[in-house]
Amino acid sequence: MPPVPPATEPTIAALAPGDRLAGTFACVRKDRASGRSGPYLALDLRDRTGTMPARIFRDVDRWEQAFDRGDVVVVAGSVDRYRDGLVAELSAIRRADPGTVDPARFLPAALRDLDELDGFLEGLAAEVGDDGFGGLLRELLGDERLRAQWRRAPCSIAGHHAYLGGLLEHTVAVAALANEACVHHPGLNRDLLLTACLVHDVGKTREYTYGAEFGRTSAGELLGHVELGLRVLSEPARRAGLDEDRWAHLAHCVLTHHGADRVGGRFRSAEAAALHRLNAVDVAVKDALVHGLGHG
Repeated sequence: MPPVPPATEPTIAALAPGDRLAGTFACVRKDRASGRSGPYLALDLRDRTGTMPARIFRDVDRWEQAFDRGDVVVVAGSVDRYRDGLVAELSAIRRADPGTVDPARFLPAALRDLDELDGFLEGLAAEVGDDGFGGLLRELLGDERLRAQWRRAPCSIAGHHAYLGGLLEHTVAVAALANEACVHHPGLNRDLLLTACLVHDVGKTREYTYGAEFGRTSAGELLGHVELGLRVLSEPARRAGLDEDRWAHLAHCVLTHHGADRVGGRFRSAEAAALHRLNAVDVAVKDALVHGLGHG
């Protein structure tokens, strides 16, 4: 019979030699290997507390077809000591429905409190006085589904802010930097720049998938988060009554926040140039703190 997860599942950090293993984990490695007794499957299982190797020695051909690397899997077996660590010998495994499993059980997550970051997001949006830009932000923040995606999404799969909540953390940081920049450069259109900072990466809410690991949606692979972002923004902008000139300036900022190559190699507004640099500052600082100064 396929394994059934228990009501209260064990964590990898809490397992000990001799324990029965029955639970749901991320499969982050799957290799077919050969030993003295014949072929076997070598796996790595992960949850938020750690990673543990696992092996399947019986019915290898059958179980090999039951799941893939990158799946969330439900397993049954036992835990043994092997050299200086633990290894699980599995008797059964099946692919879990990723829609029924909280990705926070397997994926890295922001250390900062997401409710606090949400409050900062709302506070920064409330500082935008322009009717059109402010109306757009109210439309976005009033969309509960979008807000949930904004809280969940990372900023990348393996780069900066590569964890659940990373998008929200990065968005708030860039917008806060923009507030300071406007104090020192009063010629900047503060409402435009602050709005652009708050929405520049909103397309990432449609870019990623969540399971054993971060992945990309088809639209994320084919279009990228910049194009997706403009699609996310276009209808709320229309409902907010954002006029064509304001929309064009905002879209230019979104299009060029990784550089001006997409628009002929030249920024057409000081706000677009500022967003590009402020975005890069937060990315560089995060990379230095997380990966060290030699990264990138």
